[in-house]
Amino acid sequence: MKLRYFFLSLLAACTTIFCGCSEDFEPTYLDGLTVSESYVAISKDGGSTTITVNSAGAWNFDAESIPDWLTITPAAGGAGETKVTFSADAYAGRTAELLIISTAHTQRINVIQGVAEVSPATVKEVMNGPNKTYRVTGVVTKIAESATYGNWYMNDGTSDTDLYIYGTLYNGATKQGALLKYNIEVGDEVTIEGPRTLYNTTVELVDVTVLKVNKSLIKVDSTDVANNTLPVEGGDITVSLTCKGQGIYAEVPADAQSWLSIKSISGNSVTFHAAQNNAGPRATTLTFKTTDGKKEYSTETTISQAGAAGTLELPMTPEEAIAAANAGVTSAVYVKGVVSALEKDGFGAQYGNGSFWISSDGTKHGDLALDFEVYQANWLGNAKWTEANAQIAVGAEVIVYGPLTVYKGTAETQGKGAAYVYSVNGVTTDANGIGSVDAPFNIAGAIAAGTAKTAAKVYVEGVVSELYKGGFDANYGNGSFYMSADGVRHKDNALDFEAYQVNWLGNAKWTEANPQIAVGDKVTIYGPLTVYNGLVETQGKGAAYLYKLNGKTE
Repeated sequence: MKLRYFFLSLLAACTTIFCGCSEDFEPTYLDGLTVSESYVAISKDGGSTTITVNSAGAWNFDAESIPDWLTITPAAGGAGETKVTFSADAYAGRTAELLIISTAHTQRINVIQGVAEVSPATVKEVMNGPNKTYRVTGVVTKIAESATYGNWYMNDGTSDTDLYIYGTLYNGATKQGALLKYNIEVGDEVTIEGPRTLYNTTVELVDVTVLKVNKSLIKVDSTDVANNTLPVEGGDITVSLTCKGQGIYAEVPADAQSWLSIKSISGNSVTFHAAQNNAGPRATTLTFKTTDGKKEYSTETTISQAGAAGTLELPMTPEEAIAAANAGVTSAVYVKGVVSALEKDGFGAQYGNGSFWISSDGTKHGDLALDFEVYQANWLGNAKWTEANAQIAVGAEVIVYGPLTVYKGTAETQGKGAAYVYSVNGVTTDANGIGSVDAPFNIAGAIAAGTAKTAAKVYVEGVVSELYKGGFDANYGNGSFYMSADGVRHKDNALDFEAYQVNWLGNAKWTEANPQIAVGDKVTIYGPLTVYNGLVETQGKGAAYLYKLNGKTE
């Protein structure tokens, strides 16, 4: 493994600070129980292999984890170093995972006999290599969203890109919360083994086996701000650490130095100050390092700050949400965009949520800097979607609300109903339609959408209640008329809707060869809305058209 060394000459003012750790430092890992090798190989012809157990107190092997074919001498011991020998008769092809227990500490040892051992590789070699099984040692750089599945990132200094670990086994099984059970945290040095695969363009090791965990000599204990998120106004946040190394090196990343600085330090606590934020939510990852004199150890934590954007009054654009999520923002925000594609037909009744893509222009670009995924979101009102509800449609203008995350490079809302659709085409309920071809607005829905100033083109359904200047005119090829729910012209802006200067069926110009619209006709109009003198209407000059007349589209 390529290791970086710790140079005190790197220290600078303002954005970096080096401080002393507790004086009772002992040169040991945080766990207090280590083994010289956690991967023991015995020849298929039989024989013995010896390792060293170093413990701060009494220890023993879990008897239930020792198979009948393996002899361990000794199987228990006290504080200090103990030589332990593993012996087995001749056999080809068997393995065992052993547990060593000392008070609250646990170590795992993998024993193989007659199985070909995988040669160690670097992260760079895994990134550039073929799909096969690799063993690699690196430092945990980030824990992904799922503790149950055990998804995380590692690097060993050989690659500019972190290696993604998708799934971590515990006792040979998946979905067992392996990271929590192994007590794996950011900054730990971990040796793993697993098969390489390629998901789209992401290199992954899948369902890996943990062979060894060297705990970092430094870790973040807590911060004094709830959810590590500062308010828009800014302020201070203090990070408290445990350090068993020779000093703490704290640094503000370059991309955050315009708004974040180190204010003070006291013992193992570092206080940062954030300026007021007049833009969208922002975040940064703070890294803290120490050394044992030979090797560097690190830990990190992400802090966020709420922004002026991301509120209901000023929702984020998809691009802003993508940038915030990639910076580490995980707080709940409002995001406004246009539906560009559906995942698995949108919403489903089985789980009551749905997934779809949005962008600023309603185009699915195939570019993760422009395409934002609304993932497993609930429906309007944060309710579960049922088959009685309208279905989301491409082209709809939506506002969604929920926490952000990044999954395999894709910025999205956190799943399983953590987010929901706040509005569709300006309305927060589908009781009066949502303006789609399959769920057109009725007159009440169109008035609500127009009043909310939706920018989307929408479908509006109603009954012709009055013609304006005779309806359609061949001189301009369009026509104007009023609509209501009951076919009555109420002269009430809360009940009347005007189809203003709309084209004919098929978005064609009207000619005298076409029939004339008539009071009582059932019609569906498609186009953008506006408000004129308090009356909601379609935008004029052929921006909208007659989509359906008495059930016919042509």
